[in-house]
Amino acid sequence: MNLLRTKSIEQSIADADEPGRKLKRSLSTWDLMIMGVAVAVGAGIFSVGAKAAANFAGPAVTLSFAIAAVTCALAIMCYAEFATAIPVAGSAYVFTYATMGELLAWIIGWNLILELFTAAAVIAKYWGIYLSKVFALTGLDIPPAISLGGVDLYWGAFLIVAIFTVLLVLGTKLSARVGNIFTLIKIAVVLFVIVVGFTYVKFENYTPFVPAAEPTAATGAADVLKQSFFGFLTGAAPAQYGTMGIFAGAALVFFAFIGFDVVATSAEEVKNPQKTLPRGIFGGLALVTLLYILVSLALTGMVSYTQLAEAKSPTLTTAFEAVGDTSAAKVIAFGSLVGLTTVIMVLLMGLSRVVLAMSRDGLLPRALSKTSDKRSTPVRLQIICGTAVALVAGLTNVDLLEEMINIGTLSAFVVVSLGILVLRKKRPDLKPAFRVPFGKVLPIVSAVLCLYLMTNLAVETWIFFAFWLVIGLAIYFAYGQRHSRLNERFAEANASVNGAAPVNSARGTAPRTASEPDDEDQFTRA
Repeated sequence: MNLLRTKSIEQSIADADEPGRKLKRSLSTWDLMIMGVAVAVGAGIFSVGAKAAANFAGPAVTLSFAIAAVTCALAIMCYAEFATAIPVAGSAYVFTYATMGELLAWIIGWNLILELFTAAAVIAKYWGIYLSKVFALTGLDIPPAISLGGVDLYWGAFLIVAIFTVLLVLGTKLSARVGNIFTLIKIAVVLFVIVVGFTYVKFENYTPFVPAAEPTAATGAADVLKQSFFGFLTGAAPAQYGTMGIFAGAALVFFAFIGFDVVATSAEEVKNPQKTLPRGIFGGLALVTLLYILVSLALTGMVSYTQLAEAKSPTLTTAFEAVGDTSAAKVIAFGSLVGLTTVIMVLLMGLSRVVLAMSRDGLLPRALSKTSDKRSTPVRLQIICGTAVALVAGLTNVDLLEEMINIGTLSAFVVVSLGILVLRKKRPDLKPAFRVPFGKVLPIVSAVLCLYLMTNLAVETWIFFAFWLVIGLAIYFAYGQRHSRLNERFAEANASVNGAAPVNSARGTAPRTASEPDDEDQFTRA
């Protein structure tokens, strides 16, 4: 059992061209840039900044956004170098497989599934809730959930997931065009909110810019689970604000930057990826960062952070209501709804592409990697992903796992950042179109920053994360390790060296003949 076996870059590229499992290259730089904005600018821009200012950083939430943006930018540089060297679907999973081995690749792929699946489900549920708010603003009282046998069914989640699942089945380019329209609308809404918000700014609200640290009011075991993992490890008393509050705020608002790694999962569907990927990713990140910082400045300038802290769940709407502009609530509600729409689309696409890459390698059932001959999209897989997301979003209290999205993303960022150093050492012959500047320095800084932000997440998030990893390892050793195509190639190579007939390691038999069904046929019939 060789858990550190790696898959060559040449093999990854060859597998991406396997008939019946290929994706069509149709996306441009503009499509990628808009895709990054589409997945990052959602309802979070109207809520996560307010929560971070109220509970962690005060007016210094602007610095929290800047730290999160720099951390994301450093990691995305590493993604861009990898993606131009290995332009196939799968993102961090594929990059890790080529540098650090199969077991760690599985863990990263498993974490990406956690990130994308949880994010899609959480946001789909919120979309249904925001839809009901928009109806309420127009005088229609339509509840976000209906009761079926004592179970609350969030019907809006089913609706939006079904719509975008169909669009993604019909084609990546078509769904990108629809996403472009929604994204331009929500950028316009965000600009409107920024311009109106700055008319209410009072500079005294920016002082103190970094509020003095103060202990949290709550005590007991529940409070320990809610405090940062870093605070728990160092024995520090649970506190908010101050310098540590800025970093805790950065860990929270990092949620607003997830998605740029999802853009990298589309590498296999990009025209001229060596040039298109870096331009699209960095262009989108720059625009998103500018919007976030302007929104946070408007928010904390409109009202004092202490006033935001008095609200149970502060949002940008809280600030506008505090200054007496209730009409802006309608614009924000509409912007939140439109913003969430495209986020769901990109997350659903990213989820299916990660699972496709893992199943193409045999770590998940091979049948999942089949693509349509007509549209070159993973129809079966997209429908399965959409159905699972809709069920979880519509029937469970999935929003309790919001921070799991961040820890899944950051863990992948750490491995990809370190993976660049491994790739350069193993394959000095590669000349990717984009290279992270300053040699080894920036990848290491990226890994350290991401790891530090991970430690600023709550203790209970780390506990949930540990359970998720245990489940993933159990699945790998029960199925993935034995069915891995790389494992089969190793077994066949060893058998040929020993002069014996090659063995199918998944079943312990001689290799299949042309008349024998493969795993995907059996899976399909089942």
